[in-house]
Amino acid sequence: MRPTPRLLLLSLAALVLSALIAVVTNVPASVAILPWALLFVAFVVDFAAGRRGGLLSLSSDLPAEVFVGETVTVMLGAVNRTGTAPAGLTCRFEAPTGLEAPGEARFEATPQGAQAALPLTARRRGVHRIERVWLRWTGPLGLVEFIPSTNMDVTVVAVPNVRPIRSGQIDVLVRSSLYGAKENVLRGDGSDFHQLRDFTQGMDVRAIDWKRSARHRSLVAKEMRAERNHQIVLALDNGYLMREELSGVPKIDHQISAALALAWAGVIGGDKVGLFAFDARPRLYLPPEPGRAAFTRIRSHSAELEYKGVEANHTLAIAHLHQKLKRRSLIVVFSDFVDSTTAELLVENVAVLNKLHVIIFVTLGDPALRDVAAKAATTLTDVALAVSAEQFLKERRLVLERLSRIGVMCIEADPRQITPQLISTYLTIKARELI
Repeated sequence: MRPTPRLLLLSLAALVLSALIAVVTNVPASVAILPWALLFVAFVVDFAAGRRGGLLSLSSDLPAEVFVGETVTVMLGAVNRTGTAPAGLTCRFEAPTGLEAPGEARFEATPQGAQAALPLTARRRGVHRIERVWLRWTGPLGLVEFIPSTNMDVTVVAVPNVRPIRSGQIDVLVRSSLYGAKENVLRGDGSDFHQLRDFTQGMDVRAIDWKRSARHRSLVAKEMRAERNHQIVLALDNGYLMREELSGVPKIDHQISAALALAWAGVIGGDKVGLFAFDARPRLYLPPEPGRAAFTRIRSHSAELEYKGVEANHTLAIAHLHQKLKRRSLIVVFSDFVDSTTAELLVENVAVLNKLHVIIFVTLGDPALRDVAAKAATTLTDVALAVSAEQFLKERRLVLERLSRIGVMCIEADPRQITPQLISTYLTIKARELI
């Protein structure tokens, strides 16, 4: 509880009025106490009314999960014993690390009491708890402000963003490639025998199976399709470089969202999908498995990855992964680099892995860095920043070009573009049967 500005102004007015009464000789001195007595009575009435009407019970309504980087509205309800709520009721709380919330939310009157819409933005994966809430309201006369705190166990579960999967965009893209307009391309260029069919005009003569045609005494052709049941391994770099934020979300969360999108595409495409996470040492390895159960397992384990503050050891991680894989696989490496030493080690280790497997190297581009390099310089500071940014971007391009020359498919894109490019690259690899 604390006095409001109105009470302070009235107290100042009572002080001035008492002083004026005191200097008037023909007025009894006891009259000077009258303004203070009236103010005290008003204070007691306001305090009692505000306290009696502010015995509140709170309730909350929020979804079970929140996607990282997205905003969800939590509805808070407040009601007292009489089924109402004080006028001007607001609330605030200290948002835990990983959640972003407005400083204060105002309640609006409803037939059941009062309700406030509280927007929460998830910036980190994990379980975030709001354990204490501070309420604020004033008495009917506006003299006393009540600021009680109450326990309120609100749990917000932030998980990797799988919005493209839920929307069905990936299903349409992959199924159209496998069974739609591209099906003939996949069959014609494939090496996996599918079935025999009668030879018709317009078909490739090279597809005729002469032995079976002689047996059936009619021309029959082999129908081929692209081989499935490949192995896909999602290798996530969880070192300190991946904690850098892009668009308010750490890089690792953008990478996890893209990895899950590719995992779902692989499941729809009939491939086996596994997960590998590393930082200073290998942390997690899930062997490639088929079916939607594999996607569920990958999503669960990726959501539980901790944010690490150590440097990633690519040499140890790639050597460990090389020992685990017994057959040719598609390995998608989600990583980043900032210095020449790290880049050199990364290129050498990826080159070793690329001899036996198909590698896609995925890294996130920084739009802010490109804006600094392209910004018109007006001061010496701007010139220095632009030169440094351009030099950094040039070194990144050189590293990606070196990876491309040894046969690694490189993807560098903004967070919103990385998932479509990754899915497109995966479908191209399947169509060309590079695995």
